[in-house]
Amino acid sequence: MIKFLNCKIDLSKKVFEPRIETEYWVKRAIRELQIADCKLQILDIFAGSGCIGIAVLKNVKNSFVDFVDISKESIEQIKINLKLNGIKKGSYRLLRSNLFKKVKGKYDFIFANPPYVALERINEVQKEVLEKEPKIALFAGKDGLDLIRKFLPRAKKHLKKGGKIFMEFDPKQKVEIEKILKKENFNFQFKKDQFKKYRWLVAWRKNY
Repeated sequence: MIKFLNCKIDLSKKVFEPRIETEYWVKRAIRELQIADCKLQILDIFAGSGCIGIAVLKNVKNSFVDFVDISKESIEQIKINLKLNGIKKGSYRLLRSNLFKKVKGKYDFIFANPPYVALERINEVQKEVLEKEPKIALFAGKDGLDLIRKFLPRAKKHLKKGGKIFMEFDPKQKVEIEKILKKENFNFQFKKDQFKKYRWLVAWRKNY
């Protein structure tokens, strides 16, 4: 059991353990959601333990979250954590899906913490992390961008007018991700974590 913002997060199904860098940017993203005066449709994709979407539900009034993950263990883990945090039914939906395959809706905000560790940098990953974390939640091809390359073009189609994407990435991927964002005609801002490294971004469509 760990704490993520003001939520209790159980990890008994051996899903990816949330990082303090993720907690940092999610807290800042949530502030933007809190000023909205309407019901918000949120997507937490690559949801893992469900920590991001649960933090949204606990901290943002009138929010509805779709949790999406490809892993059966993750979906089971999210169910446990929703119950653990007293999240009421009717404010969320669970979808086991490969990216957007089973996702039909459009969203005000999409939160994404995809697997982004590069296989070519596996020697830099701590042994403890390699032993403890599920590989599906860590690695995404040689340069770590396989899923991000698929995610960003598809995510664009699931944004409502004025909607935004919040996404985590490896600081070393910034240049390549910027190329993807420009190719897909996004407006975007790169943002730093508490360690002054570019760790997350905000992206929105130029045209609707």
